[in-house]
Amino acid sequence: MWAMIVKEFRQVRRDHRTLAMMIVMPVVLLVVFGYAASFDTSEIPSIVIGPQAETAADRLPPIVDVVDVRPTADRDDAVELLREGEAVVALLAEEGAPTAFIDGSQLFVARAAVQTFTAAGVPQEVLFNPALDTSVVLVPGLAGLILLFIGTVITSLGVVRERQAGTLEQLAVMPLRPKDVFIGKVAPYFLVAAIDLVVVLVVGALVFDVPFNGSLGTLALGSVLFLFVTLGVGVLISGVSENQGQAVQLALMTLLPQVLLSGIIFPLESMATGVRWLGYALPLTWFNQIARGVMVRGAPLSSLAVPLAILAVFGTVVFGLAVIRFQRDLAASHRPEAVEAVA
Repeated sequence: MWAMIVKEFRQVRRDHRTLAMMIVMPVVLLVVFGYAASFDTSEIPSIVIGPQAETAADRLPPIVDVVDVRPTADRDDAVELLREGEAVVALLAEEGAPTAFIDGSQLFVARAAVQTFTAAGVPQEVLFNPALDTSVVLVPGLAGLILLFIGTVITSLGVVRERQAGTLEQLAVMPLRPKDVFIGKVAPYFLVAAIDLVVVLVVGALVFDVPFNGSLGTLALGSVLFLFVTLGVGVLISGVSENQGQAVQLALMTLLPQVLLSGIIFPLESMATGVRWLGYALPLTWFNQIARGVMVRGAPLSSLAVPLAILAVFGTVVFGLAVIRFQRDLAASHRPEAVEAVA
């Protein structure tokens, strides 16, 4: 029995990926649930507008973070500012009682804003998600999770399966360019992910009454850019995995932080500063902002330029590295012993 125990310890020690997962994952979970797992909101980003904006801004509770003051703006400007994601609250300070316009697509911050302004006796109007339904803000995030799962997990498993079955060596000796082989491998996953995205959005609209107030083209652009990132990560994982078990382990290590730190479950505003910036380094965070902005607020393309540009940079770097890695693996498979094995 002792010999078996020693053998297992040695096997775990040699399996660096499993060892890393056993050590790193608990640390990640500890950090996430210690610093990020909170629905409490410490600040409410707000813009104060109207003739009495300067005076009203000085009288707001400390939790209200005034990011801008615009005395010349009016009610229509308040709606557009929220639609473009400039703030969560636009406080219209005119003669008499002010009115707080609240962006309902930012669910947890919006709920905190309703409580804060109700306690202060300020009338509110919740826009884009008046009932503050959870499903309205979760479905766009779930669409991103579907793309992330297919692009990362399913793609990595598919490519690793080719290597284990020996078909990668067969592809290497066929009269095909590496670029053609790569496109042929990832195109089916791209198509399946696109179909699943449509299914999620249709079911969300029909079953959960999730609105779609923006441009389909803007959401499609964000989805394509995000898919380039996830497919690239999947191919990179397959390149460093010797079998499907290792691919699943690495995929989970990339999935878990994005699920917990992207703002889908826990609001970014409630996270500690360091953890929040870690969330900003994750692609799913930016796709979530695009999906919610387009579907719930009807945000225009110009207001989503930053998350789209960041996803474009992510996609160019990650997908480019994936192409280089795949071509290198394919070239390594095109060796004399591989040719002889195929023959």
